Amino acid sequence: MKHKVLTFDAKAAGEIDLKDEIFGLTPREDILQRVVVWQLAKRRAGTHKTLTRGEVNRTTKKWYKQKGTGSARHGARSAPLFVGGGRAMGPVLRSHEFSLPKKVRALGLKHALSAKAKESKIVVVDEATAKEIKTNALAKNLGKLKASNALIVDGAFDKNFEMSARNLPDVTLVSAAGLNVYDILRRDTLVLTKAAVKAIEERFGSERFA
Repeated sequence: MKHKVLTFDAKAAGEIDLKDEIFGLTPREDILQRVVVWQLAKRRAGTHKTLTRGEVNRTTKKWYKQKGTGSARHGARSAPLFVGGGRAMGPVLRSHEFSLPKKVRALGLKHALSAKAKESKIVVVDEATAKEIKTNALAKNLGKLKASNALIVDGAFDKNFEMSARNLPDVTLVSAAGLNVYDILRRDTLVLTKAAVKAIEERFGSERFA
């Protein structure tokens, strides 16, 4: 499909061909959901932990005799039913990560890109550079591009541009190699440089996604 290319001043800079097999698919919510769940599961620390009765530092001395008290039989104070005792069947350290086929992950990224293209939420710019570090100037240029709550993708970011964008709360910078479904979907507008489009097409043309 043909897509117009703009400068960061919102001026016309030609056209670019976006491959239909990457940007022209019919988005499937089930594929997107699978990939997002997989991504978020990998991010979970899994460090939630409670002490079991074997790990609580309390005395194990039997605190009254077994029979003749009229009360229930108890031993150590570390039993779960006592205040300060261990937790029965509590959370333990573990990984929440699970495997997802590479083909499904690649398909999810294609569907996320296609979803933005279908909603006309993709802006292609010739390059993402800045002559000086000016956050306000960058914010104004994004306003001209109508790129609010934007995810900006480039091959390798210009240092001045990267530092200009770091204080904008509604802007995220991601390299083409790190582009992922979750970041695409959580932002309203996807801003791609020509270098990013080329890198994305090369990424899907590699044998590992065949």
